[in-house]
Amino acid sequence: QPNGVAGATSYYLSQPCGVYVDTNSNIYVSDTMNERVQFFSSGALSGTTIAGIGGSGSAFNQLNNNYGLTLNANSSTLYIADTNNHRIMSYASNATVGTVAAGGNGAGTLVNQLYTPMSVYYDSASNSLVIANTGAHTIVRWVIGATTWTLVAGYPGSYGSSAATLNSPACAILDSLGNIYVADTSNHRIQFFSAGQRNGTTIAGVTAVQGNTDNLLNNPRSIALDNQLNLYVADASNNRVQMFSRL
Repeated sequence: QPNGVAGATSYYLSQPCGVYVDTNSNIYVSDTMNERVQFFSSGALSGTTIAGIGGSGSAFNQLNNNYGLTLNANSSTLYIADTNNHRIMSYASNATVGTVAAGGNGAGTLVNQLYTPMSVYYDSASNSLVIANTGAHTIVRWVIGATTWTLVAGYPGSYGSSAATLNSPACAILDSLGNIYVADTSNHRIQFFSAGQRNGTTIAGVTAVQGNTDNLLNNPRSIALDNQLNLYVADASNNRVQMFSRL
C-alpha cells in the first residue's frame, strides 16, 4: 500500500487488521474495510483476493469486518475471524466459497454462538481453533468439526479485571507448551494462562491502567511471540509496538 493511500485494487488495502506469514514467506492480509483477504506471494506488491468479494455480507462468499486469520499449514485451510457476522469462516485452498467453522448462529454467549470474534489461532496439537470471543469477554476453543465451544478463559457475557476475568480480549495465541497469551484489550494488559488454567497472570501492562510509559499499555489489540518467546504487542492507542523480553 503506497504512501498511506487506501484503495480496493490489487495493489491497495483499506484498514488491514490482520496478517499471517507462512513458512514460505507468503503473506495473507485481512483487508478489513474491503471485506476481503488478500494473498501476497513472497516479495510481491500486488495481491490476489482469496476470500470475500469486496463488499460486506453474510453469504458464504462474503465477509463483514473481518479481523484475525490463521492457517492450517498441513491442509492449507485458511480460517478467518468474520467479526461482524459472529463466525469463523474456513476456506480450503483455491476455494471461492467458504464454510462456517465456528459460530454462525447469531451474536450471543450460548455454546454454539460467538460474539464479535476478533482473532483466531489454529492449534495443531488439538486440531482446534482458539478464538478471542471479544464481545463475550472470553477465550474459547472450538475443535474442528464440532458444533460447540469449550471455555478457556473469562466468563461469558461478563467482563472484569480479576485474574479470572477479561474485558473485550482482542487476541489470543499459544506457545509450544499450550500456554495461552491474551491481549486483554480494555483492561490494558496481557494475560498469561498456563495450559489448562483459568486464572491468568499479568505479564505486560498494569490492570485497568492505560498509559504510554514503558510499563503501560493502551488498548493492546494484537500479540505475537518469536522463537525465543519474546512478546510483541500492538499497543494500538499508543501507536506503537512494544517488545517484552521473555521472563
